[in-house]
Amino acid sequence: MDSRDPPVLLPPIGDPSANARVEMQNVSVDFPIYHANARSLKRMLFNAASGRIAENQRHHVVVLALREVSFTLRPGDRLGLVGGNGAGKTTLLRTLAGIYEPVAGKSYVQGSIAALLDPNLGMNPELTGRENIMLRGLYAGLSKAAIAVLEEDVAAFSELGEFMDLPVRFYSSGMVVRLGFALSTAVHPQVLLMDEWFLAGDFTFMEKAKARLEKMVSKADILVLSSHMHEVILAWCNRVIWLEGGRIRADGAPEEVVAQYLGRPLA
Repeated sequence: MDSRDPPVLLPPIGDPSANARVEMQNVSVDFPIYHANARSLKRMLFNAASGRIAENQRHHVVVLALREVSFTLRPGDRLGLVGGNGAGKTTLLRTLAGIYEPVAGKSYVQGSIAALLDPNLGMNPELTGRENIMLRGLYAGLSKAAIAVLEEDVAAFSELGEFMDLPVRFYSSGMVVRLGFALSTAVHPQVLLMDEWFLAGDFTFMEKAKARLEKMVSKADILVLSSHMHEVILAWCNRVIWLEGGRIRADGAPEEVVAQYLGRPLA
């Protein structure tokens, strides 16, 4: 089997017959900080967080992860997310994926979705790599024959060899990425959500992974990509949002927004 041409095996989440569309309307997301009600701890958090820590209506301490984020995407849109660590990029992706629920506003995704957000997503570390593939296939409702094809594809692409029959908890971080990448890219979604973990791994593996990933990206109707690698953002995206402190700082053409974010003209 040609590892550069992955089979479309795992059905993405959502309705593949629907026209792809992504919409966020004034979305805000809070993260509660439990056991933070002591007055001294509250004061320390408020002083250290530069306005990102607050009390909600129930007087619970929360992190203001996203604030009043709005945008709409339609087929053909390729949105890149830039910003420093803690700016809200991964939170935004996880909100679109349905992992986080907004405390205000509306997050709506129409069409089938695949989320490449975490190499450990859906994997049981106590099971072997082969067993995790089977588990993912069973969860997706695949037949035994389809699971066997999936296993062959993932094993060949990840190049884990005999480690396929060892529990995932014995894997190195790079091996987990290989397995997670191979499993996550065995889909053909309309809406593709991607965090930058997909670019982790050794050079040889990522050279091979690039063709597989680019094919997946090209077939998606809508892409939302978060990355610190600005050359990837500029190559793949036709729109960029700069997030800062959980809010949209800029939204527009990739070259303009990335230059604003970097604080210098692009070479």
